[in-house]
Amino acid sequence: MASLEDLDQLDSGMGSSDAHSPEVKSVVPDDEDDEEDESLAERLLGLTEMFPDEVRNFGYNVGTGLHSCMKGLYGFSCSAAWLFFSSSAILFAPILLETERAQMEEVQRTQQKQVLLGPNAAMSNMNASSTLPMAPPVQR
Repeated sequence: MASLEDLDQLDSGMGSSDAHSPEVKSVVPDDEDDEEDESLAERLLGLTEMFPDEVRNFGYNVGTGLHSCMKGLYGFSCSAAWLFFSSSAILFAPILLETERAQMEEVQRTQQKQVLLGPNAAMSNMNASSTLPMAPPVQR
């Protein structure tokens, strides 16, 4: 018959109470669970106590100054963008409207010539005005 030692050696290790086996976890009380969780603001406020008053006041003044500068810069950039885009619309709108009016007049003249002279005359005039003049023939 097999002895108990022989059976332990044949055991697959599952369910064994060996302290070195990965299944066994040590029971250690967590000290971290007893403390209350702090927010980031509370932690930073707690860290300020380690600095002298002069350093804290300097940091506060720098922070508020930076905040007011960024606020002013944002307001200036909004005003500058409004001024730039509204001025460009006012300056370029008449030019765009005038070129559109000139194109419409050209189309109307072309349609009028087409009605009076026929489609071939209007097309030949349009082709002549849109292309470069032909070079004279080379004499040999």
